[in-house]
Amino acid sequence: MLDESPFKGKTGLQRVWNALHYSLAGLRAAYLAEDAFRQEVLLAALLIPLACFVAPDGVGRALMVGSVLLVLIVELLNSAIEATVDRISFDRHPLAKRAKDIGSAAVLLALLNVLVVWACVLLG
Repeated sequence: MLDESPFKGKTGLQRVWNALHYSLAGLRAAYLAEDAFRQEVLLAALLIPLACFVAPDGVGRALMVGSVLLVLIVELLNSAIEATVDRISFDRHPLAKRAKDIGSAAVLLALLNVLVVWACVLLG
């Protein structure tokens, strides 16, 4: 396993504990550094409780909440892509632009998915 990261190697509960801390650090980093993520967290803080009140049943609630959480997930991945591209170089390059644009497009589709899911659930 010569190509493995030197940071790997923990197993069992220690691995789970470390993974939790890394995940929380990632959420904190995204919240502090990414304006779009903060805006989407605010949107989620409004929409998730609203979904619990307006959805006609449990399946509707799950779909509505899941669509909102998907936006946060996609935004985290987009932010990770952007950070990686910026880490490599700040120079303008067509592939860097493509990577960032594709990540942005994924966020847009996730946001459109929220509209479609909420409309389907609320309008039947």
